[in-house]
Amino acid sequence: MSWITSRRRHPAAGYAILFLGLLLVGALYASITGGGAGAAAAPPATVDSAQISQGHTIFLQDCATCHGTGAQGQPGVAPGLIGVGAAAVDFQVSTGRMPAAELGSENPRKPPVLNTAETHAVAAYIASLGGGPSIPGAAQVSESGANVGLGQQLFVADCAQCHNFVGAGGALTYGKFAPALTQATPTQIYEAMLTGPEAMPVFNDATLTPDQKRDVVAYVTGVRSEANPGGFSLGRIGPTTEGLVAFLGLLLFMVLVAIWITAKHGKTKTHE
Repeated sequence: MSWITSRRRHPAAGYAILFLGLLLVGALYASITGGGAGAAAAPPATVDSAQISQGHTIFLQDCATCHGTGAQGQPGVAPGLIGVGAAAVDFQVSTGRMPAAELGSENPRKPPVLNTAETHAVAAYIASLGGGPSIPGAAQVSESGANVGLGQQLFVADCAQCHNFVGAGGALTYGKFAPALTQATPTQIYEAMLTGPEAMPVFNDATLTPDQKRDVVAYVTGVRSEANPGGFSLGRIGPTTEGLVAFLGLLLFMVLVAIWITAKHGKTKTHE
């Protein structure tokens, strides 16, 4: 005990205790965040320099006019792309929204200008500038093992207000619109949740887990092939519109019946 007491009074004892405390905190943090030996042994992501170079060339040809030669964006013209990630680029380009047909407005879905290889090359180039969400793999969007029932619940709670309960789309405030999801691929639906294009919010992994995103994708793609138990659906644009059409059809029928009764009654009086 006397040896410990004498060392405790040494001028360097405080620094030694502080150093040991920092080591302990660092080890605890590494164990919590998964920064152990297993994580350190993970192979680094491969970088395809040829693909990035091709993407840079395509970007300068088709995108730099609006987004700037360094993807830094131009105020009032187009946003910067540094940090948006490969998923955002793949979504915008694969759906034909980019390159934009005109500036300053929402760009609707149209046939894409670039093919898949060119799109992935541009996405790889943008990702090399600042990271961001990557393009989801096949396993992330696979319907195998997905919970379609939970996907429906999540879609109704988070998406149906804008996209309609079966993904038919609809109008929003300030002249904006939520596009129909009937042509979107599973990858594009997942990417939209990751990146939040246009007026759509971002559903990161803290809001919707990857498994929940896969459930939503399975519901949206599965509902397209479901039969309409009520018959003709009018494009599944909603019960309000379908009810209005039914009301107007019934009203027209009643008017025609009234005209027919009136005409028949007039003929009867003429014969008398």
